[in-house]
Amino acid sequence: MVDGKSVNASGETRRNNLPNFHLSVKLKYVKLGYHYLISHAMYLLLVPLLGAVLVHVSTLTIDDAMQLWDQLKFNLVSVGICSALIVFLGTLYFMTRPRKIYLVDFSCYKPDPKVMCPKERFMERSKQAGIFTEENLGFQKKILERSGLGEKTYFPEALMQVPANPCVAEARKEAEMVMFGAIDELLAKTGVKPKDIGIVVVNCSLFNPTPSLSAMVVNHYKLRGNVLSYNLGGMGCSAGLISIDLAKQLLQVNPNSYALVVSMENITLNWYFGNNRSMLVSNCIFRMGGAAILLSNRSSDRRRSKYQLVHTVRTHKGADDRSYGCVFQEEDENAKVGVALSKDLMAVAGEALKSNITTLGPLVLPMSEQLLFFVTLVARKVFNMKIKPYIPDFKLAFEHFCIHAGGRAVLDEIEKNLELSQWHMEPSRMTLYRFGNTSSSSLWYELAYSEAKGRIRKGDRAWHIAFGSGFKCNSAVWKALRTVDPSKEKSPWIDEINEFPVEVPRVATIRN
Repeated sequence: MVDGKSVNASGETRRNNLPNFHLSVKLKYVKLGYHYLISHAMYLLLVPLLGAVLVHVSTLTIDDAMQLWDQLKFNLVSVGICSALIVFLGTLYFMTRPRKIYLVDFSCYKPDPKVMCPKERFMERSKQAGIFTEENLGFQKKILERSGLGEKTYFPEALMQVPANPCVAEARKEAEMVMFGAIDELLAKTGVKPKDIGIVVVNCSLFNPTPSLSAMVVNHYKLRGNVLSYNLGGMGCSAGLISIDLAKQLLQVNPNSYALVVSMENITLNWYFGNNRSMLVSNCIFRMGGAAILLSNRSSDRRRSKYQLVHTVRTHKGADDRSYGCVFQEEDENAKVGVALSKDLMAVAGEALKSNITTLGPLVLPMSEQLLFFVTLVARKVFNMKIKPYIPDFKLAFEHFCIHAGGRAVLDEIEKNLELSQWHMEPSRMTLYRFGNTSSSSLWYELAYSEAKGRIRKGDRAWHIAFGSGFKCNSAVWKALRTVDPSKEKSPWIDEINEFPVEVPRVATIRN
């Protein structure tokens, strides 16, 4: 090889098309050095200044100190007023600053193995329903084969029966099983008594009975009479973070309180019996699951809590308010049915994510990334330079990413746009594979996966990103207050975590 070219047997030279790895490594370290320099610029400037001040102070004598004291005695009124003002401003700051919100612990419901729903069994039940046309049965089969779901997801018992029995009684049975199962485990993990809970927020988008789901929780656990109870419905898969944000706001005005948040979806009454293909998608990807989260504003709970809630950001972009399953469509009109993201809705989702990032970015990104983004923006908008918009490197702001497992195509788009690695996407992809799309609770299965893998270290930051119908994109930022020891955790992953990650094929053929 000569000067980046290789010589063949006939003596001819040809250019080597392999990338210059040495140059790539150099550029990587240049960027890391730039990031370190900008991020620590304040310290690099203050340390020499502080050193100069200390050198000057060290030259002061006792006579200099006595002279300063004499000057203060003759200005006693001014010193008193300044001292009182400092005390007043300090007290005002501590009285009005937002309360810190801690995530004491959370739990994810893991259904009984008897309600596991392999894809072949799902197709059998769809055929036995006697409602779907042959073309739409083939459509559902192709969706399942490309969905990224595995063979151990869970479906309600009422829909696995022959014939299926979707009714309000069975839907309530599913809701109670998921909610109470998650809450029981959470109370056992935290040791918190039901009477200590002052706020309850339950979100379930598609099942809104009377009495409400939150009322079912209050009555089942005999919560105190003045408990603040909220039931959120019809908000899609992003409702879990809306519930977190609502609980955060309530904890700001209710001191010394616990807030119980329950995120779930109900499948029993929402299995679509029809032949509208956009509606059939939700049948194929949504599965049973739920999570319970305990938040606290008690300073005494900091030591035993897992995370601190740092930021919540909510954005809403106008879109067609039909089922979230409509993010999939046919690839063309010639019966070549496949699974692809709807370009129109994905554009709206992209706008929602862009707005969310625009709000969140200045709060979490290091100054080095904000500076690069600002310089690029000025170059494009002010000087009309034809350069690509700079995409901030969010990997410098977060160690862990929990992206709503709404479907494989959603995860693919986020991975590409945020330039994430397979390691960062692993919790989301494995959650989709193992549990399917469990709607608003999927984020908690993903965080539980990272914990079970032993990845959560003290000081780590995790970013929850949720998408939902409407179209909404919501974020929550968490900071780990301690290193999570997986051997001491009870989670839906702990008994099988060594089996993951697995290779998920692009197409998993269903035999029947």
